Amino acid sequence: MEKEELFERMPVTKAIFKLTIPVIISSIISIVYNLSDTYFVGMINDPVQNAAVTLVGPAMVLFFAVTNLFGIGASSLMSRKLGEKNYDDVKKASATGLYLGLFCAIFISTVTLLFNPFVLKILGSSEITYEVTKDYLFWTVGLGAVPGIMNLLFSFIIRAEGRAIQASVGAMSGCILNIILDPFFILPFGLNMGAAGAGLATFISNTFACVYFLVLLFIIRKNTLVSLNPKHFTLRPDIIKNIFVVGIPGVFQNLLNVTGMTILNNLASGYGTDLVASMGIVGKMNQIPIQVIFGFSQGIMPLIGYNYASKNIKRVKETISKEFKIILGLIILIIVTFICCGKPIVRMFMDNDNIVTIGARFLIGTAISLPFMSFDFVTVGISQSFGIGKVALVFSFLRKAFLEIPFIFLFSHLFGMYGLAFPAAGAEFIMSIIAFVVLVKLLNNLKTE
Repeated sequence: MEKEELFERMPVTKAIFKLTIPVIISSIISIVYNLSDTYFVGMINDPVQNAAVTLVGPAMVLFFAVTNLFGIGASSLMSRKLGEKNYDDVKKASATGLYLGLFCAIFISTVTLLFNPFVLKILGSSEITYEVTKDYLFWTVGLGAVPGIMNLLFSFIIRAEGRAIQASVGAMSGCILNIILDPFFILPFGLNMGAAGAGLATFISNTFACVYFLVLLFIIRKNTLVSLNPKHFTLRPDIIKNIFVVGIPGVFQNLLNVTGMTILNNLASGYGTDLVASMGIVGKMNQIPIQVIFGFSQGIMPLIGYNYASKNIKRVKETISKEFKIILGLIILIIVTFICCGKPIVRMFMDNDNIVTIGARFLIGTAISLPFMSFDFVTVGISQSFGIGKVALVFSFLRKAFLEIPFIFLFSHLFGMYGLAFPAAGAEFIMSIIAFVVLVKLLNNLKTE
């Protein structure tokens, strides 16, 4: 009855904010926690330490590939099964998503530990950055893959049945702990571990968040459809198909993100450590708008998926309309901040004039891409809510393989170092036009249904 009130009867605007605000708050705290690594490592004022954090970025994106596959795939299916009142399949979808995610996390950890030199070479580490990058990679991925991935997966799965606040508290608890631990592990007054200390703090905080989620599920075990019971794990074809159809595009998107980031880092390395360090700072700042957009598009997936499955098309369309209006206002605020305050923002992380100048220009490239990215991301989230995975799959290939990665080489060739700031903006501009056409078609199909 509580779920029906949220999904079926609560005013749409109120339901949107109830589902998305906790997600966005936890995402922003997550960003602060990601920035804290860069901030406290930057206080050492050693570009090599900052570069190590940047170089491991593509490996960390693999976490999002796994959580997108099983988190988005399973949570989308759970929402639609809730709308159909098929509660047994809700349990099966949750257990299957969680256990498959755990198997993948163990695999990533094993590969990183066994083939460490090869992984470091792929990530673009040089003789100068090798040892520092190795230590950071050990804690964040080698030992940290399981808690890092499961923390995110629990958040997706628990949010799918409308428990946005509980899911966000778990994510925030780990982030806040990381922020507290970072200065003690990184800086000279504490353990003085540098980038390795940032990795250790991340490992501890993600483990703490996983413990929180396990305790939460034990406490609410009689009032939740999220299941950890192995008997609900299933390879039933329709369950697996529905998880993978929606989730696989997220995997390709993140793998292509890894490819793009690796290519970008390798090209940037040719221009010197200052560029790599400044790109690391800008990349962290770029997570603020991305997580805001992602928070809205993923936060309302349960609302859209539930009402789509229960054939309440009027409520679906009202939700989509109000979502776009809210996101537009937030994105305009972020764009103005990035363009007007670029240098002070970068200087917060490293007081180096060259890095500040480079970083401020790269922030302009990020700002230009944001409105187009918003339309693209939200359209993909809507299609995932409907259980239509092919839209996200096609978009991910178009965005990265056919647009952004070629633009990286083209813009670098035409404009040199600063050309690397604008490939995403060029790609997202084209993708926003395609997204508009797709969204109109999706809405017309709703009319037919």
